[in-house]
Amino acid sequence: MSNQPDTVESQQILEKLARKGSETTSEISVVTSPGARVAAWAVKVKSLSSYNVYNVRVVEIGAPGSSPVEIGGQMEAVNLAEPFDQTGQLSAGTYAIMSRVGEKYVFCVAV
Repeated sequence: MSNQPDTVESQQILEKLARKGSETTSEISVVTSPGARVAAWAVKVKSLSSYNVYNVRVVEIGAPGSSPVEIGGQMEAVNLAEPFDQTGQLSAGTYAIMSRVGEKYVFCVAV
């Protein structure tokens, strides 16, 4: 027996999730395997929401030397580099790479 159909089906599921996001799925998991893609976005911190949760906006990075352009609306993301029970210390204007893990957006920037 060949594992080819299972591999193709798994790749198709991952591609679908990468295109549409995981809003339509109820399973909470992070896939880490060779060839798997993790959705990530460049973001700019706009303000502190509470504790280590920040309001961020996705930015589009253009040509070298040009400033990133903010796109879309604000969303909340958790900074995993800061304690969960203390007030965050990141400055507005800080850039980060954000990913979605389960139902949360997360990034990791040390102060």
